[in-house]
Amino acid sequence: MSKNKHLKMLVISSFLVMSLGLLLPGLSAAAEIITVGLSKSNSQTVLGSTVVPYKEITVTAKMPGQVVALSGDVGSRFKKGDILAKIDDAQLLAKKNTLWAQITAAQAALRNSQAQFQREIVSPRSKDISGMPGMGLPSMMDIYFTRPMYDMMGSSFDTDYNRYSDLVSSQSGLKQAESQVMMAWSQLNELDTKIKDTVSIAPFDGIVMEKMVEVGDAVQPGQPLMRYGFVDYLRLKADVPSMLVSSLKEGMNVSVRIGSSISTVAKVSQIYPVADPSRHTVVVKFDLPVGVLASPGMYAEIFLPDAGSGSNTIVTIPKTALIEGRSLPTVLVVDEAKKTSSLRLVRLGVPQGNGMIAVVSGLKAGEKIINNPPTGASSGWYPES
Repeated sequence: MSKNKHLKMLVISSFLVMSLGLLLPGLSAAAEIITVGLSKSNSQTVLGSTVVPYKEITVTAKMPGQVVALSGDVGSRFKKGDILAKIDDAQLLAKKNTLWAQITAAQAALRNSQAQFQREIVSPRSKDISGMPGMGLPSMMDIYFTRPMYDMMGSSFDTDYNRYSDLVSSQSGLKQAESQVMMAWSQLNELDTKIKDTVSIAPFDGIVMEKMVEVGDAVQPGQPLMRYGFVDYLRLKADVPSMLVSSLKEGMNVSVRIGSSISTVAKVSQIYPVADPSRHTVVVKFDLPVGVLASPGMYAEIFLPDAGSGSNTIVTIPKTALIEGRSLPTVLVVDEAKKTSSLRLVRLGVPQGNGMIAVVSGLKAGEKIINNPPTGASSGWYPES
């Protein structure tokens, strides 16, 4: 009998404990209005960033045409000099054959001009006895009698000037033939360059990060074909507020967290010399250690030291003041005079311990917010008195 009584007491006690467990969360989560305060800073600010390749390029089309080949798929690895993409070059190759025919004809014309020039030097046309005035005398008499008499009488038949004119004419024909050959070779070299531009070559070892066209697509010069990057080394790229850049120096190390589980150290590798005039931020790149388990495009957090020694206090709020169920950190700011509230986005910093978290922007000390708001609360919600 006493055993059954003892068993009943245990059941009743367990029921009471479970009831208290269900009631306590409701009691501890009672909404209340609190004042935003200041706390001592731990000298760190958290910035969001993105994992990027050490080097990245966008491969673009240099010639118009149809894509006839794309090497590999997204994630495929290539060596420097490998073919990444190819555009149809059949029309260019046909034109190249035509140019070869033009070069052959120009070279034949050049050889003929060279022969005519050499002939004029060795056997001048002005000395040809068949072209002399004649006067009804034998050709031999023309050489020794007719021509000297013409020269002595001041005739217009000047043999020396005629020889000069013939030489200039032959030399001009030779130069024109040479220029035709050079012009044809220049056109061929230009065409070879265009044919070479139909093939996209990997400029360094890397992988295909994104394909923007498929085989069969028609492209124009400048149209992106794919994104290609060197991912053996990775970096973080972040837009750092200008007020924090002064605390960074190239070569210094900062703590980073990639995803939710990878914590490591990154080195400041590059600080851009100019700031964005609209956002007042400076692009900073951080080199990650070799072998870190990360991929381009992943989200990462960078813990930066605060600028200046006088910034020893920061705005902090309880983590319970953040409204659950929202994708961005949001709090309810109270207007006690009107008995209402309004949603406000905040930028969070580093957790400060004891359930508190730093607020980088969005709130200032002395403002009133609602602590422990209900899940999904919106503007206008106000705790009951």
